Amino acid sequence: MDYFKNLLQLLKTERDEDQRQYQKLTETTSIAERRAAGLTWYPIAIRGNEMSRGDYLTVEVERTTHQDIPHQLRFGMPAVLFSNHDPRNDRVEGTVTHQSGNRLKITLRTDELPDWSRDGKLGVEALFDDNSYDEMESALKTANTLGDKSENRLIQILTGEKVATFHTETFMPTFPKLNPSQVAAVGKILSANELAIVHGPPGTGKTTTLVQAIKALHKQDSKKILVVAPSNTAVDLLSEKLHDEGLNVLRVGNPARVSERLMALTLDQKVSEHPAMKEAKKLKKQANEFRNMAHKYKRNFGKAERDQRKALFDEAHRIMKDVANTEQYVMDDLIAKAQVITATLVGANHYTVRNLTYHTAVIDEAGQALEPACWIPILKAQKLVLAGDHCQLPPTIKSPESARNGLATTLLEKCVALQPEAVTLLNEQYRMHEHIMGYSSQVFYESKVKAHESVARHSLFDGDTSLAFVDTAGCGFEEKLEGTSSTNPEEAALLMKHLTQLVTNLSTRYIRADFPTIAVISPYKQQISILKELLLQTAELQEYRDKISINTIDSFQGQERDIVYISLTRSNTEGDIGFLSDIRRMNVAMTRARKKLIVVGDSATLASLPFYSDFITYSENLNAYQSAWEWM
Repeated sequence: MDYFKNLLQLLKTERDEDQRQYQKLTETTSIAERRAAGLTWYPIAIRGNEMSRGDYLTVEVERTTHQDIPHQLRFGMPAVLFSNHDPRNDRVEGTVTHQSGNRLKITLRTDELPDWSRDGKLGVEALFDDNSYDEMESALKTANTLGDKSENRLIQILTGEKVATFHTETFMPTFPKLNPSQVAAVGKILSANELAIVHGPPGTGKTTTLVQAIKALHKQDSKKILVVAPSNTAVDLLSEKLHDEGLNVLRVGNPARVSERLMALTLDQKVSEHPAMKEAKKLKKQANEFRNMAHKYKRNFGKAERDQRKALFDEAHRIMKDVANTEQYVMDDLIAKAQVITATLVGANHYTVRNLTYHTAVIDEAGQALEPACWIPILKAQKLVLAGDHCQLPPTIKSPESARNGLATTLLEKCVALQPEAVTLLNEQYRMHEHIMGYSSQVFYESKVKAHESVARHSLFDGDTSLAFVDTAGCGFEEKLEGTSSTNPEEAALLMKHLTQLVTNLSTRYIRADFPTIAVISPYKQQISILKELLLQTAELQEYRDKISINTIDSFQGQERDIVYISLTRSNTEGDIGFLSDIRRMNVAMTRARKKLIVVGDSATLASLPFYSDFITYSENLNAYQSAWEWM
């Protein structure tokens, strides 16, 4: 089918660009720069090692400094253990098999630690992740072959060749905790033969709805359900909530948030607690002892020692085969009993569950999922539920060319357009004051989203307003370019002044423990750096620093705060607003606030785009327009 051939081509362009950027970063930068970019942990210390499947060696390492730097080392990624004495030659490749906090386990393609590992200066670096691209490519090729066969209705519906169908005689349980639009969404999911879509704008309880729907689906036909999302964080949230509803959940892969409750749902943990593993653990310990004894013969070699060493290694290998057989038996048993399997999109093809098929697959956060990755779980099911919001952030794409040619358009967007019958809009939100939500509802959701009465008029204190647009036009605040990122130091200073005044006012109304949470966000990384510095320098804010987070819009997707400040940053005579024109990103920014939203920007620059000029008008109508001169 041309549909998949086109996607394969876009994916190839993306892979090439991603690889090019990775190579450029690794070949031309120092270890400190790669560490700052999140590719490398250095220095590290080895905390332990043990034999694992296939006679490979699993090593646990800990990063001993720079522990606050965010990093990209995730479960399942290819990585390399290296020595900085001779990084070109002293290196051994492997796969990250576990990661939590500042520790990770890497399974190396060798059965013993190299000699250089004892000389310090060790590090771990992420390699280019070919595996994810291979999985996506393979899924698209399979879909292409299956799509030509007329019995695969789901593929034909997703590519727009056929129309989704629903059966009317579905038994509908009652859901006392859900509102009418949420109940309608569950009804649509239960009655769908092939496809149902839950469109969940910010704060509308999409996760709550999905959890109830999955529970009802399981009651309906008690078949295994696959639940996936592009991010580990989203998978974690669903796994916990499904477990709380009493379902037997198996979390495949490695949670991002390592809590006791989540770890208990993982395959590793369930395997290690299984009664059949007691004996296997003893055997494993024995195998490791034999292996350690064999290593003692390494230094002084004669024929007798060589034979002895070989015998010990053979014995260790034989024992590990028995352990592997027991582990396999235990895994099969656990997977058979699971009612819901949860994983990331690519994780749905993890070797432990690769051959499973399901009646229904559920993809959450589908608005942020790259389409080729969605086909990995789709091919395992007859029925698909997509949940997300295509009016919020799209997936991250490295190649501008593949983004332009259609890779940026998600499967969710295509299906909403092709199969409108399958879509239910959740239209009641539980987060924002109606004035904060009103503009987003008007622009993105045809004014259909309303605020639930519990939040519609909630405020920081009686008589406070929930929205302000602070206009810096005419103040002479000129933006500056730092590298590729815009900054506006004067706008940042004004914002801090406004925030200080607000915090001082609130400190007379709230005790420290109940003080409102605050986010300061901007689309520009360099502006964030300036704001963070100003926060450290503002004496009046120090007491409340733990209540204030400052970061880019993207890092706040899915989060909320009581008060949100947005620094729009751009201010120039040409009316050039750069990627402020990405209004879906602004939709995310403007819908994080519960009780108060303050947008700071230059109306003269912003007015070139109707989205902003209409927002300014919206503010004026609510009496929420302020001039920056009031704070000068």
